[in-house]
Amino acid sequence: MTFKFGLAVILALAVTGSGHADEADPGESEGLPMRDLRAFAEIFGRIKQDYVEPVGDRELIEHAIRGMLAGLDPHSAYLDHEEFQSLREGTSGEFGGLGIEVGMEDGFIKVIAPIDDTPAQRAGVKAGDLITRLDGKPVKGMTLNEGVTLMRGTPGTEVELTIMREGEDKPLKIRIERAVIKVASVKARMLEPGYGYLRISHFQSHTTEDMLERLITLKKEAGGGLKGLVLDLRNNPGGILDGAVVVSDAFLTEGGIVYTKGRQEASRIEFSAAPDDVLEGAPMVVLVNGGSASASEIVAGALQDHKRAVIMGSRTFGKGSVQSIVPVNETTAVKLTTARYFTPSGRSIQAEGIVPDIELPELRLSRAGAEGEGRMIKEADLAGHLRNGDTGEEGRGEGDAQDPAAGQPLAEEDYALSEALNLLKGLNIYKGRG
Repeated sequence: MTFKFGLAVILALAVTGSGHADEADPGESEGLPMRDLRAFAEIFGRIKQDYVEPVGDRELIEHAIRGMLAGLDPHSAYLDHEEFQSLREGTSGEFGGLGIEVGMEDGFIKVIAPIDDTPAQRAGVKAGDLITRLDGKPVKGMTLNEGVTLMRGTPGTEVELTIMREGEDKPLKIRIERAVIKVASVKARMLEPGYGYLRISHFQSHTTEDMLERLITLKKEAGGGLKGLVLDLRNNPGGILDGAVVVSDAFLTEGGIVYTKGRQEASRIEFSAAPDDVLEGAPMVVLVNGGSASASEIVAGALQDHKRAVIMGSRTFGKGSVQSIVPVNETTAVKLTTARYFTPSGRSIQAEGIVPDIELPELRLSRAGAEGEGRMIKEADLAGHLRNGDTGEEGRGEGDAQDPAAGQPLAEEDYALSEALNLLKGLNIYKGRG
């Protein structure tokens, strides 16, 4: 159905609608609001006749559709050809732009999280930043998709973001060069012998396969099995629901993972775990913060409800709704919120988030003063101290301090990660004594 045909139907309904519809109970779901449709037709005609510049029917109807969807919630939207293509690129893991996940708040674009290893992260954009201008253009009045379109563009070109940040007295101006964003959604490394670290920055179509490959590598490095794993979901803005379900399932052996509830029967879906655990019961700590949203909250909520992992960090973002992509034709689509999702115990995450089992403040540790200052003096530091009779250690002089080239302590590099590793060690010690 073309836009003009759609308008003709609306106008016909507005003109021919019976008077009974005007008296209908506003709570009734059946019937069209004829009085409002007449108002729409009148305003449409007034714009066509009196607006300072000519506007086509198709453009006006598209504006009306955008406004209708934008008025529902921050995540529902009309997607034109470029926006629909951008959405497809984002889920595939490669697109041109800055590398930030965004939403709307009070008419401004809010940074949910910068994506790892992207121009935005390297330029210092942070979760919680409010973007008020793009290349000097006020964001107020733009739709989210219009703002995203301005931020994306040809790699090598630049865009200036004007940002309001909590704790800053005046707006910050950050100039960022666009690049082809190839999101490596999964990273892994060994923290200490037997203790692995797995970082998921975004849930994409290939996230599950990448995660399982990284876990196989970590287990080989650990000699066949891990003593514990830190799963880092900080600043993970979400992504594909199926990715979150399969990642959760990898660590669970039974029970529900997440279920969705909406008005339509098709939107009521329950996901359950299969009887296997890739870690074979090894303890887990999941790191989250205010930038952990949507799919990452599903994972944290499922593992928390099943007591499979200790959730550590700060309260998550609180996006507990499901968006369905409904194609209008080959080039356009509607992104519509169709359901809320719930954790296995029935908790709704919407506007609440996941509260960690252990809350951690946002801290950054640094060494006190020059090398050697801030460290308590031990017996071994004293000149001429007695050697250890068991090890045959000879006395040390004052100058025998720890080699500064040994590397930055984990607590200074990442305080929360250091605390997670300490907790894993403690759980293993407790388990061994049991």
